[in-house]
Order: sequence, then structure tokens, then C-alpha cells
Amino acid sequence: MNIGLYFGSFNPIHIGHLALANFIVEYTNLEQIWFVVSPQNPLKQRSQLLDDYQRLHLVNLALRDFPKFRSCDVEFKMPKPSFTIDTLTYLHEQFPMHQFTLIMGEDNLGTLHKWKNFELLLKNYKLIVYPRSNCTQTIFHSHPNVQLINAPQIDISSSFIRQSIADGKDVQFFVPEKPWQYISEMNFYKKPYKSEK
Repeated sequence: MNIGLYFGSFNPIHIGHLALANFIVEYTNLEQIWFVVSPQNPLKQRSQLLDDYQRLHLVNLALRDFPKFRSCDVEFKMPKPSFTIDTLTYLHEQFPMHQFTLIMGEDNLGTLHKWKNFELLLKNYKLIVYPRSNCTQTIFHSHPNVQLINAPQIDISSSFIRQSIADGKDVQFFVPEKPWQYISEMNFYKKPYKSEK
């Protein structure tokens, strides 16, 4: 089976994540997309992250009714910080019958040279890259294992949602219904915090 791996903090998951995954699973050869909830991104500070299992729960609530989507907590069991190449290697060993493809934004393609063992990643795995605003061409754009897709750009960010909630705004239509209900019940993100941007 062709599996797309959509890595992210999902802090929280929002409709932009789901719309993008919906487009990719319908317009590429992928049969499923696994939302890989990252406990710690080496390039981000951990301080703004909701608890790992709470974010996983929000993802599960969002994906419950979509058989082509599933959550993946593999990185919870791996050394921290987690590196994409290590996760891909582990999943390939655990599921040799599957073919894994990495899903990433065009902005991440621009910083790929900073990733651990990026040459090995490009050699052994396919990358599906969705467009992001204000990205410039890199040497990776023309790599044979990189597939650029013309997905709609939905400029919604988790940081916008967190800041909006902290500011007392009602942004319920930016988050799937069940996760939003849980966020509201648990009073997540209501404490003021310093934005990552």
C-alpha cells in the first residue's frame, strides 16, 4: 500500500491540515495518509506544545470518520528529538509491505539541506511537496523523487488558532467539530503565551 506520511505537531489539528490531506489522497497515487504526531521538532521550541497525547487525541477525534486517514504515534516511542529519516527507517522496517512517501510544504523543501541525512532521504523515499507562499526555487525542486503538486493554498496556522483562543476569539470553524469541542471543554490554549513567529 502507498502511504503518505504527514508529519506535524498538530498543535492543534485544523481544517487546513484535513483539506490538504484530502486533496493529496484524491489527486495522487497515495492510498492512505498517516498523520505522524511529532513530540518534538528539532527545529522548534517545545515550550508551546500541548501534551503529546492530548494532541494525538485531537488528531484521532478529527480523523475518526475518514478511513483513508489515520494517526501515527510512532515518534512517541523513539529517542528525542525525533528526526524524519530515523522515523522513516523504523516504519520501513516495521511495515515492509508498505511504500512510504513523505509529505511536506514547499517551505520545508527550502531547508531540507539542514535535515539529518537528507541525501539518504531523497535517495530512498519519494516526497510530495505542496505549495507555500513566498518560496523560492531550490536544487531540490527538480529532484526526480520530488513531486510538486498544485494543491490549494490554505493559509491557516495552528499558531493563529492558539493565539486567537488566547485572545478570546471564537475560531470554531477553523477546527474540526469534535476537536474543537474537546479544546473548549479542556480550556486548551486559553493562557496567554508568546507566539512562535
